Amino acid sequence: MSSAPLLRPAILVVSDTAAADPSTDKSIPILKDVFSDDGAGKWSEPLFEIVKDDVLEIQRVVRGWTDSENEATNGGVVNLVVTTGGTGFARRDFTPEAITPLIHRHAPGIVHGMLSASFQITPFAMMSRPVAGVRYKSIIITLPGSPKGAKENLQAVLKLLPHACLQAAGQDSRAAHVGGVKKLEKEAGVGPSTSGGATPATSSATAGPPATTGGHDHNHHHNHDHDHSHGGGGGHGGHKIPKAHTTPSERPQLQSNDPRLGATARYRSSPYPMLNVSDAVSKILENAPSPIVEIRDVSPDLIGYVAAEDIKAAEAVPAYRASIVDGYAVIVPDKATSQSIKGVFPVASVSHAQASSLPPPLQKGQIARITTGAPLPANANAVVMVEDTVISTLTPDGKEEASVEILTDELVEGENIREPGSDIQLGQVIVAKGTQISALGGEIGVLAAAGIKTVPVHRKPRVGVMSTGDEVTDVTYDGALSGGMIRDSNRPSLLTLLRGWRMCEAVVDLGVARDTPHHELEHKLRDAFRLHELDLVVTTGGVSMGELDLLKPTVERALGGHVHFGRVNMKPGKPTTFASVPVKGSSGTSTSTSSGGRETRLIFGLPGNPASALVTANLFVLPCIQHMTGLPGEGAPRVKVRVQGRVRCDKARVEYHRVLVSVDPDDGKLVARSTGMQRSSRVGSLASANGLLVLPQREGYVEDGGVCEALMVGMVLGY
Repeated sequence: MSSAPLLRPAILVVSDTAAADPSTDKSIPILKDVFSDDGAGKWSEPLFEIVKDDVLEIQRVVRGWTDSENEATNGGVVNLVVTTGGTGFARRDFTPEAITPLIHRHAPGIVHGMLSASFQITPFAMMSRPVAGVRYKSIIITLPGSPKGAKENLQAVLKLLPHACLQAAGQDSRAAHVGGVKKLEKEAGVGPSTSGGATPATSSATAGPPATTGGHDHNHHHNHDHDHSHGGGGGHGGHKIPKAHTTPSERPQLQSNDPRLGATARYRSSPYPMLNVSDAVSKILENAPSPIVEIRDVSPDLIGYVAAEDIKAAEAVPAYRASIVDGYAVIVPDKATSQSIKGVFPVASVSHAQASSLPPPLQKGQIARITTGAPLPANANAVVMVEDTVISTLTPDGKEEASVEILTDELVEGENIREPGSDIQLGQVIVAKGTQISALGGEIGVLAAAGIKTVPVHRKPRVGVMSTGDEVTDVTYDGALSGGMIRDSNRPSLLTLLRGWRMCEAVVDLGVARDTPHHELEHKLRDAFRLHELDLVVTTGGVSMGELDLLKPTVERALGGHVHFGRVNMKPGKPTTFASVPVKGSSGTSTSTSSGGRETRLIFGLPGNPASALVTANLFVLPCIQHMTGLPGEGAPRVKVRVQGRVRCDKARVEYHRVLVSVDPDDGKLVARSTGMQRSSRVGSLASANGLLVLPQREGYVEDGGVCEALMVGMVLGY
């Protein structure tokens, strides 16, 4: 038995059948035995769970085992996750599609090891679709659904997995490799002619016929046309997507994004994992600072702020018994008496809707003239409408009524009276925690009516917008454009968008950072955070693969920051980048402070093409700002629309297609019309667009009249 701490494995069974009836599962006990019998005493008792064939369910469980924020609840991160089931070609086989977006670094050697062992048994091994790789500190491997196949695939690599798990968990690589490969092979119990576990003669096919064990076969070969990545394709009036004609294995293995090292050391393909949109948004919300509470005066300047706690009425509304009509306050006789309210009565006083004083108490046999909203005299118990009366006599000067005849006997006690607190009770919650103050006036009005003078709200972030590139020319430039000069439309568009959301304390124009000299971007970003005290900077351009695409190397090398993602599987907007950088702390900021008095600030590197910049701002910057202001971070509202015209889809990526959403006057339903050709550089596709049609990732078209989901980017804040 090894004296080293045991590694933690976890087994995830992916099967609709086993999820409905766990007793049908045979894989968990078999795989547990593999870890116990063939694991050389290096593995603890496996965790296990069963889920149905569902991408989100698979991802939820795997994240719970692998992600660092769950270490406390799990008792430490899981070192190895093995899934079984859903790796074939059937309609509901999509375990690889669920796992692939979660992988940060792929491990093709593990996949080749399993397939190599399986090919010794059957050529049907080529019918399996295994994936393997690293997520944070965990190794993830997908096994076939057949219990026998799962067992023998795990045996094929098991002896080498402890070394991989320790490396992924942060083991000192230099120290681990002292003694060379021979030492590692000896420790693992393998040699040049053996696999990582069972010998090839005892290995089973990864996708061969199910084992005749009488157990449940999880290898259903389900294959949904269903992928939780977001990208696009084709499009109404679209263009052909750029496509590389070589694979990464055919290109030189280059290793640096340091612009100082020259062309020979430059990456020729992105080193950043490709995330889908939902994972990218999750990554943003994980790293965005938590909202900070501040106290603000009640005024129209509260628009866009979010209540940090329940706001309770400081005063009842109304604070007194008030009339809801113009008329006369009266004393309605008790029904037990034979007295009638009908007749002529002297007018004893007048009560206006004024705050100066209350009218004198009303005596029996008297009435008091009263206006809408005015307080009732004491003893009055009803108000007769002016329409139900006539003037009998006037005062000596002829200016006021001295007596009035009431024409009805139908008046009842309490009629036309608004009781104290009938609109708002003292202590009643009038604005709930998490409510965003809209520009419609309702929230401000109720706060003022209930006597609220200040409210606790979540602080709005301070945001800056910067364009990058030597070719970018400000709109104020008077000369004729020459060479590769282009007008900067991104910065004014994004400044307008951010200010229109009304969720930022300040939106600062940071101008243009030139690509030459190389340090200008660094200096401008430092000034943005230190001088302007910005919480978040949005840049456009400089996020692709050229030698002058400097945002990522500037963040990682000059600013000491971390790029959380550098590519997103979507159209348009693939090179979108999200990063955080440490900045020396200053008072009054909303960002979280780490050790040493340094705070985390955020950078969004959006693509330089105008349509890409605005689309990605709505998809990624908006949820971040919502989160920082105390909202859930759900982005723009989603609605179902009927598509006008035929719109092409893309099998590789979900496309966010710019559309104008309106109401069909015939049936009152929402309809969406494309704004035309959707090339990401085409500024015209943005004009009048108030929605993004979320085109499904598939071959073919959304036909005329088809129903599709749309993001209503023009409805971010209720007006």
